[in-house]
Amino acid sequence: MNIIYIRLLVVIIGICFGCFLFGFSDVFSILKGAVVGLALSLVVLITENYLKLCRLKTLIGGGLGLFFGLFVSNLIVNAIQTGDIFGFSPNAIKVLSAFIFGYLGMMWGVKTANEINIQNIKSLFTSSTSEENLKILDTSAIIDGRIEDISETGFLEGTLIIPQFVLKELQHIADSSDSLKRNRGRRGLDILHKLQKNVDVSVQIIEKDFPGIKEVDAKLVELGKFLNGKVITNDFNLNKVAELQGVPVLNVNKLANALKPVVLPGEIMNVYIIKEGKEYGQGVAYLDDGTMVVIDNARNSIGQNVEVSVTSVLQTTAGRMIFGRIKEESDESTFHY
Repeated sequence: MNIIYIRLLVVIIGICFGCFLFGFSDVFSILKGAVVGLALSLVVLITENYLKLCRLKTLIGGGLGLFFGLFVSNLIVNAIQTGDIFGFSPNAIKVLSAFIFGYLGMMWGVKTANEINIQNIKSLFTSSTSEENLKILDTSAIIDGRIEDISETGFLEGTLIIPQFVLKELQHIADSSDSLKRNRGRRGLDILHKLQKNVDVSVQIIEKDFPGIKEVDAKLVELGKFLNGKVITNDFNLNKVAELQGVPVLNVNKLANALKPVVLPGEIMNVYIIKEGKEYGQGVAYLDDGTMVVIDNARNSIGQNVEVSVTSVLQTTAGRMIFGRIKEESDESTFHY
C-alpha cells in the first residue's frame, strides 16, 4: 500500500506543478496545466518501472540520448520568438519542447544502446590486460579438480573469476547432510584454496550478482555476457545454453578428450584386463585416461596384462571406446601404447 500512496502523491505533485506552470488565470489554463502535469507524472511512473528492468547499457544509451534531445530542444527554443504560441506561454513552450525532444532522444538512445560496448569504454581508463582473458569458473569445474592441474601447466591464460554466488553454492554443498555431497563441496573449496596459493595463477572473487535470476547456471551466462568472458564448466547443459546465448565455453571434458593419444587400427597396446565384457568371451580394460578397451576372446585373461591389437576405435558423446583382440604372432607391432 505504501507504493500506491507514493505513486498517487507523484501524480498529485505532477498536476500541481503543471497548474503552477500554466498559471491560475482562467479555467482553460488550469485544465492545460492539469493535463500536462498528469502526463508528466505518468511518464515518471512508467520510467521508474522501466528502469528496474533496464541493463547498464540501456541506461547509458538512454541517458546520452536524453542529453542530446535536451540540447536540441534548447537550440530550437532559443532560435524561435519568445512570445505566446497557440496560447502557450514561453515557459510552457520550453517545457513541452524539452519533454518532446528529451523523450525522442531517450528512446533513440535506448534503441541504439546495444551498439555501445562497455568493455571498450572501460579499456580507455584501465589496462587492457585486466579486462581480457577472463575465465569464469563453474561449480562443476571447481569440484572436478582438473582445473588446478590445467592452471599449473601454464596453458590457461588470463584471470580466473570466481563469482560470490558460486562460492555460496559450494558452501551449501559442503554443509550438506549427504556425505557424498559434503565431500564434493569440501573438495571444491580445497581446490579454490590451492588455486589462490598458486602465484602463477590470477584468481579474483567478484561480488557481482543478478538478484532477479535464481539458477546459478543462468547467472553464469549473464555474468559471461557482462564481463565478456568465457565460462569454464563440465556441465553439458550449461555448455549448450551458454553457446546458444553467444557466451564462449571452455569444457574440461572436451579438453581431456582432445588430449587423449590417437590410436589407429593395427597398433599394439599393453593393457590389464579387469572384468568381463557384455558379449560372450569379451574382456574389458581401461587406459590411464579412462578410455575403455574391449577385447575379444579375453575372458580367460582377466587379471593379467596382455598385448592387444586394435581393431577399431569408436567415438561417442560419452567418450571414446577402443575395440581389439589379443595379439597373435602374425600381428605387426607398429606402435606400443
